[in-house]
Amino acid sequence: MADYLTWKKVVLECTHRLTQRGALVGSGGNVSHRIPGEDKIAITPSSKDYLTMKPKDICIVDFNGELIEGEFRPSVETGMHLAVYKNRLDVNAIVHTHQIYASIFAVLDIPIPALFDEQVLHLGSEVAVISYGISGSPDLANNVASKMDNKCNAYILKNHGALLLGISIENAERNSALLEKTATVYYHALASGKPISTLPESSISAFMSILIASQQAKTSELKER
Repeated sequence: MADYLTWKKVVLECTHRLTQRGALVGSGGNVSHRIPGEDKIAITPSSKDYLTMKPKDICIVDFNGELIEGEFRPSVETGMHLAVYKNRLDVNAIVHTHQIYASIFAVLDIPIPALFDEQVLHLGSEVAVISYGISGSPDLANNVASKMDNKCNAYILKNHGALLLGISIENAERNSALLEKTATVYYHALASGKPISTLPESSISAFMSILIASQQAKTSELKER
């Protein structure tokens, strides 16, 4: 059995950092981590202020959505997180944020194209918009699952916020910051009214090959365990 306390602390510390950055507000948004070697995740509870939470408040949930350990109800978005983990073996951590500039594109219903090398190398070829679904609904989980085959690590949730994936919690958290930088630049570039310069297809393909190779390596590693 995994050391659940270790992963509870990992999730909690990430929520504190994201809250201090303004990517999470109050109890809005959520963070989770796959439990190594088990079909379980550690995930933030529902309707609990992140800055007042303690490690024991983080929930342990199995892949059927059943609470295994914890005093509080798991995040209402648990189904959305599980939809990712079941479809992407390379993903070990997820952060769902309400960060400002990414959320602007959530209400504009506009995807973010490939603008920077580092963006494609870490986030993928585009930041796609996932169709709207009520928070915590099966529709939202299904909409998220339907996008997982693009192998990207950042998505915009229409009229909601952003979804970031990572091989580690550090990767997912970094991807949140990278998305916000990219979204901020793209917003101001669009506001200028001038043409937007995107990366050439050859560069996009090259960086996506590197990203997918790292994902495949992680998937193979997990399958061997």
